Amino acid sequence: MIKQFPQDEPTGEMPEDPRGAEESPSGHGVKSPPARKQRRWARERAVQGLYQQLLNPLAVDQLETQFMEDAFMLRIDLELFRRILRGVEQHAAELDAAIEPHLDRPVHELDPIEHAILRLGAFELTHMLETPRAIVINEAVELAKRFGATDGHRYINGVLDRLADHTRPTEPRRRD
Repeated sequence: MIKQFPQDEPTGEMPEDPRGAEESPSGHGVKSPPARKQRRWARERAVQGLYQQLLNPLAVDQLETQFMEDAFMLRIDLELFRRILRGVEQHAAELDAAIEPHLDRPVHELDPIEHAILRLGAFELTHMLETPRAIVINEAVELAKRFGATDGHRYINGVLDRLADHTRPTEPRRRD
């Protein structure tokens, strides 16, 4: 069983049984949550996995298997979850090198949760160009608010904003 952060469920309300209140009237399946929620939950689980890997390195296949023991995983965007976990593992050194110039300390001195969130954000900014910069940064800030230190979200915002200025200089900062 995976260790959970102090909060046991992702943000947003959900019934204790993932099939509970969402059962369709016909009984032929489960109504899916909106895609936006599925992606947010995928990022939450991915950052938990990245954090776990920073503390106790584990092959990504084993980590994925651990997470898949949780029935809630059927409600998230599994493709995004896997893409982030595998992508961050494959490009970890490159991602750390990309964020380090924008830090106020060496990357190895980062709090592990901040490090995991920054790697996730850096991966999305550099390898998932289909996701707008503003969404990448906002999602990372929300993760930091949920899992990080009191003002960690401000630090995450600043670092990823500077990285985005460098990696996506022509992309607008906000959607209008």
